[in-house]
Amino acid sequence: MKKILAALLIAVLICPAAIAKKKDEQPAQGLQYINLTWWEKYNDPILTEYQSRLYEKNPDLKIASLKVKEGEKIVKISLANELPQLSFDGQLNRNFKSSDLYFGQMTIPSFKQSELQLPLTMSYEIDIWGTNRFRTKSVEKRLEMVKQDERASYIMLTSAFAADYFNLVRVDKLLELQKQIVDIQTEIVKKTETKYKNGLCSKTDLLNEQKALTYLKEENNTLEDRQCLLVNQLKSYLAAGADEEIKRADCDELTLPSGLPDKFDSNIIENRPDYLRAEANIKRAGYDVKVARREFLPRFVIFGQLGFNAYQFANLFNSPAQMAAAGILPQFDLFTGGRKFAVLKLRKLQYDEALQTYQKAILTSIQEVNDSLSMAHSAQKTYKEDVDRLAYQEEMFDLLTKKSQIGAASNLEVLYGTQARLLTEKELVSGKINLLISSINIYKAIGGKDLYEAKNL
Repeated sequence: MKKILAALLIAVLICPAAIAKKKDEQPAQGLQYINLTWWEKYNDPILTEYQSRLYEKNPDLKIASLKVKEGEKIVKISLANELPQLSFDGQLNRNFKSSDLYFGQMTIPSFKQSELQLPLTMSYEIDIWGTNRFRTKSVEKRLEMVKQDERASYIMLTSAFAADYFNLVRVDKLLELQKQIVDIQTEIVKKTETKYKNGLCSKTDLLNEQKALTYLKEENNTLEDRQCLLVNQLKSYLAAGADEEIKRADCDELTLPSGLPDKFDSNIIENRPDYLRAEANIKRAGYDVKVARREFLPRFVIFGQLGFNAYQFANLFNSPAQMAAAGILPQFDLFTGGRKFAVLKLRKLQYDEALQTYQKAILTSIQEVNDSLSMAHSAQKTYKEDVDRLAYQEEMFDLLTKKSQIGAASNLEVLYGTQARLLTEKELVSGKINLLISSINIYKAIGGKDLYEAKNL
């Protein structure tokens, strides 16, 4: 019997190492989630550099990664609960007994003695019904959900950063053009004042030009405020210091995306984090239902002890002091007040909820992909119209300049023409940035996948 127990305890020591052996943890997926190869297609080294810095500095991304690591440890804890447990419970007691112990007619007199116990205790729940295995699988699916949350954080944050970055480039260019427009309007006001003094225009004309100048200055102030807010936002993303300068490219140097896809196959949504998370949630809820059903079945626990028990230290390791015990403990709950039935119904309701969440994720995904494509096509058409309008305006300005050279147009008319050209250029800048941002929205809607790779699937 003792040999059997010894062999059992040795198996307990060796078995966990064999069962718990897992593949090494994968390296951090952050850089992969950042998807630098996609951002490099905008041909903006500054944007690519900042996207890499997000991975290193952004607190939200670090929090998401830490949650994944926490989930991995929870899986290990659940796996450990499947394995045999071995513990050492040593005791040193000093017993003082009074003479009130009887064995039939014989009375044991008062005595005192020491008791030494050095046992190894083993217990292992035989997972006949697979209950513990299903618990671990449920926890593993929770880990998959957390990983998809992490991936979603990377996609959302990098996309939001890029959109704010391009908006800042837009504001920089608009502010540059707006200052030129304000300068021109200031010159127009001066010339109108001269005309008014010479009796060549009415007071109303002068007041209208002065009022227009105040509107233009107000728009200039709004753009400056917007510029400051965007700079602060980008600093927050990058965990940058208050005095650090945020670099950005010139709007004229940005590369527009070409050949945006007209449509995607419906299976493109299978790459989205929310879809994969909802799918994992269904499986998790299914495992929880299986666990709740198996809670109605009996459990069987193998237990055993092997060690030494003696009343004197000198005799502790002698043969008579050796102790051994083993057995199987069946456990079955006869009455729990309806708790198990309530848990089973709860798990079934959670499973139904997970199914509805999955259906909602599918509908939301399809809507967001279609919306992003529609907005991108609209932005593309608008940008083309802006390009054509600017070309017409440039041609009109050239004609006006030639008329001015031959005395057929006044300097004031040339100023109005210059101002009109700058206003049209502002529309083109906004259209260009809107097209860039629309490509980011498609990237986000299809789950952070390269648009040009996705359309070829």
